[in-house]
Amino acid sequence: MNDDQWVRTWRVGAQEPGTVLLDGFHALKHALRFGGDVRQVLTADRAALLALAAELAEDVGPALDRLAVELPEAQLRELVPRLHPTGVIALAARPTAAANLAALAHRPRTAPVVLLENPRNLGNVGAVIRLAAGFGATGVVTTGVLDPWHPTVVRGSAGLHFATAVERLELPELPAGPLYVLDPEGADIRTTAFPDDALLAFGTERHGVSDELKARADHLVAVPMQPGVSSFNLATSVAMGLFHWMSGRPPGRPGPPR
Repeated sequence: MNDDQWVRTWRVGAQEPGTVLLDGFHALKHALRFGGDVRQVLTADRAALLALAAELAEDVGPALDRLAVELPEAQLRELVPRLHPTGVIALAARPTAAANLAALAHRPRTAPVVLLENPRNLGNVGAVIRLAAGFGATGVVTTGVLDPWHPTVVRGSAGLHFATAVERLELPELPAGPLYVLDPEGADIRTTAFPDDALLAFGTERHGVSDELKARADHLVAVPMQPGVSSFNLATSVAMGLFHWMSGRPPGRPGPPR
């Protein structure tokens, strides 16, 4: 195909339901590494892209060599709001809700599920998903109107949505497991161990968790803060919760298989 045909193919693919924009090398790398269905890869410099893969991620080099198509940078800038400095964009298929729900519901669960109740900040949600992938959490569930697969969230996670199950649900749809809600009124986190099948729930920085979620909780847990400090950043709170869980596991014990 010529350049214009590749652009038309991109525009059609980008409008298909369930399509995910992968913005930059690292998002694309992680999608390929964790089995994402990458449909199209466009780059301003194919040789530079393959050299970057050889330097940082040899495992995805063959897939990039097969998929990457070089187009003028000016054309790429017409396809995305802001071209990543690595000069590469890609389209992938979002995992099906059925696949994510199956991963979240699988028992016995060997790592917690992170629940974000009504999050507001796209970048924070991306950072949480990146943390969840790094700690080997089973998945991240959000409630509310924010789409956890929004392009800004995927950018913030560096494409690590494909390394864990990410889904938006209502509270009655939560996967089974003991619910630990992070709340200032809870018991000191240092006195409570999180089991592997826990749901770790976090509210917004301004309002915390809802009364409805508190009522569903099996345990309320608090991270100690100095007087006068109103809250921790959401991603920081999730990092502390997941590190607390991991600290209670034997060294070298694997997380959930991917």
